[in-house]
Amino acid sequence: MRKVSMATRRELIEAVGERYRSADRASKGKVLDEFVAITGFHRKHAMRLLRAEPLIRETTRPERRIYNEAVRGALLVLWEASDRLCGKRLRPLIPILIEAMEGHGHLDLDPAIKGSLLQMSPATIDRVLQTAKGNSHKVRRRGVAGSELRRSVPIRTFSDWGDPAPGHMEADLVSHSGPVAKGSWTWTLTLTDIATGWTECAPLLVREQTLLVEVLKELRKLMPFPLLGFDSDNDSVFINETVRDYCATTEIAFTRCRPYRKNDQAWVEQKNGSVVRRLVGYRRFEGLEAAGLLAELYAAARLFVNFFQPSFKLAEKRRDGAKVHKRYHAPATPFQRLMDDPRTSEQTRERLRDLAARLDPVRLLRDIRTAQQKLVVLADAVVLADPTETSPPPLGAFLSSLKVLWHNGEARPTAVDKAPRKRERRRPDPLLQVTDQLKAWFEDEPWRTGRELLEKLQAEQPNIYPDGLLRTIQRRLKGWRTEHARALVFSHSSGLASAAPGDTETILTAM
Repeated sequence: MRKVSMATRRELIEAVGERYRSADRASKGKVLDEFVAITGFHRKHAMRLLRAEPLIRETTRPERRIYNEAVRGALLVLWEASDRLCGKRLRPLIPILIEAMEGHGHLDLDPAIKGSLLQMSPATIDRVLQTAKGNSHKVRRRGVAGSELRRSVPIRTFSDWGDPAPGHMEADLVSHSGPVAKGSWTWTLTLTDIATGWTECAPLLVREQTLLVEVLKELRKLMPFPLLGFDSDNDSVFINETVRDYCATTEIAFTRCRPYRKNDQAWVEQKNGSVVRRLVGYRRFEGLEAAGLLAELYAAARLFVNFFQPSFKLAEKRRDGAKVHKRYHAPATPFQRLMDDPRTSEQTRERLRDLAARLDPVRLLRDIRTAQQKLVVLADAVVLADPTETSPPPLGAFLSSLKVLWHNGEARPTAVDKAPRKRERRRPDPLLQVTDQLKAWFEDEPWRTGRELLEKLQAEQPNIYPDGLLRTIQRRLKGWRTEHARALVFSHSSGLASAAPGDTETILTAM
């Protein structure tokens, strides 16, 4: 049988005791048997408990406070002086704090109060300061995307898409911070349609949710279909009240992927590399001018990518043990997939046909290359002698250059790494004035060491060239000896080459 708690036993004594005391002998035996069976008490002990009259307990405990208001007031002063430390950290600091504050005249404690403070335990300190701590509420920083807001945005994994209609898009941001993520830089918002692969890109001057919504509004005007779904990662620039409320107002299904599961956004992640990074590269872009050039680049690239860049789309994937077999649809452009989709309206098809008929892929490619060149010049801070180098070339000349462009290797300006900066001297040359003199001494006496040349220089110009220049002179001397030896070798080689066969022995003997 489960043991009954002491509190329950006390309640039973109070409840059964009155009935036990007022019952006859036979009834007392029955009550006692039941009480012993429940409580587990010894029978004699149970009889004594039930016969005894209940005690009237005091509702309040007697006063046992050791530390009075004077001690509490002094402790409050020390607590504030410690910048509100907890009891465990304040306890070892109290003697140090008292000594320092008394030494500077900030505190004058009675010996009894000081003794009470020094013997107070950490738990007592926290208990005495409980009221003061309750009034000083801690201000906790609220996350941009709290758990409640995050829970309001449903999760959608890579396997939950099925066959969505055109307009359900994944979104992501691409950083253009370059090698150093410091300060403020531009970003690219990438949207990729699940059904067709249609991709839209736009620059963001800064990473901010209100600006993101404004850019999203502009992109919706360019899309050939209505935006039905917006799926993002768990970045706070997406998971916030501004974006959520905008999607709710415009009836856009707002979903998110699982944290740290990039494969849930496989479509847009692939476009981040094949479109954004391929077009823009990895340089750092910042400021209004860079954002304007990125917008100019994406204006031409969106048409070129969506109308003239076929891509594969996965049709089936099955696993056979450790091997995964994938089957793809025939390569098609997003424009073609959108035209073939039965859910595309006839009005949209007609508008896309008219647009496709007017597009010139060579002109679009030329505009892309021109915008890329401008971005490279801006990012690398190149000073151009001729500003027309970044202006678009004539279309005929650009078309002719495509025939031989492969000879130059990489054609995209943004794919070529920035030229390494030539390393220069970090301080002025200390031997600039006497370099010619030192070289002349070396040519007159090539066997001299660097120490001897430095001592000779110090003797001619005392207190100007310190001993710390010895290594510099030794490096110069090493270079001069190398040049001298090379000159000797090549002069003899040229003599051998120009000599007649019979004169070779004479030249070798002379050497």
